Amino acid sequence: MTTPPTILLVEDDGALRTLTARALRQSGFNVLTAATGAEMWVTLREATVSLVVLDIMLPGTSGFDLFRRLRRESDVPIIFVSARGSEEDRVLGLELGADDYLAKPFSTRELAARVSAVLRRGGGLDSASEPVAEARGQDMIHFDNWQVSMARRELRSPSGAIVDLTGAEFDLLSTFLGYPQRVLGRERLMELSRSRIGDSSDRSIDVLVSRLRRKLQAEDSESPIVTVRGVGYMFKAEVTRA
Repeated sequence: MTTPPTILLVEDDGALRTLTARALRQSGFNVLTAATGAEMWVTLREATVSLVVLDIMLPGTSGFDLFRRLRRESDVPIIFVSARGSEEDRVLGLELGADDYLAKPFSTRELAARVSAVLRRGGGLDSASEPVAEARGQDMIHFDNWQVSMARRELRSPSGAIVDLTGAEFDLLSTFLGYPQRVLGRERLMELSRSRIGDSSDRSIDVLVSRLRRKLQAEDSESPIVTVRGVGYMFKAEVTRA
């Protein structure tokens, strides 16, 4: 029998910590919890963890500081959760390179799905035994010899290699794929991308587009995302669905 992935939930709100841990366990994960950064380090020394769900607002130190230190010592996937909605926090989370970022309040089912997607991208979850109880159809999208599985939230390059995308990057790509060869303004992009990066920050969307554009330039190909000066962005490639 396959051992379920172990998730470390770092959250100082006791009620939310209990609720979230219970929901993740019901989705098939093994869950450890910590209320502070100090407790997080103790747990990481004592247990092998597949992924960390990290609150930004913690007593004593910020989740951002913990992220920076943890990244120097480990490549364990990290998902930020935060009630803070400032532009600076959203941009910093994107620039630091967190694997995903969820704003509170969030659906526990959504969090479980994001955890599964991050683990699957990193090879930490066997899709045949994925714990999230959710039907997943085969919705395949193709553009310029690239392939996207919407069900698995997976992007493959023309060579067949899986391209690592954060949750926010995949949501943005999905938005572009839904409106190919159409100019989309920044506010419209944020609205369509499930509001993952906030409400009205041009800087946030520009950072995210820049990261996605670089990943779509693999193998010396031009990125299909083009800037329309003064308006927004356009996905210029032809998109087909299988």
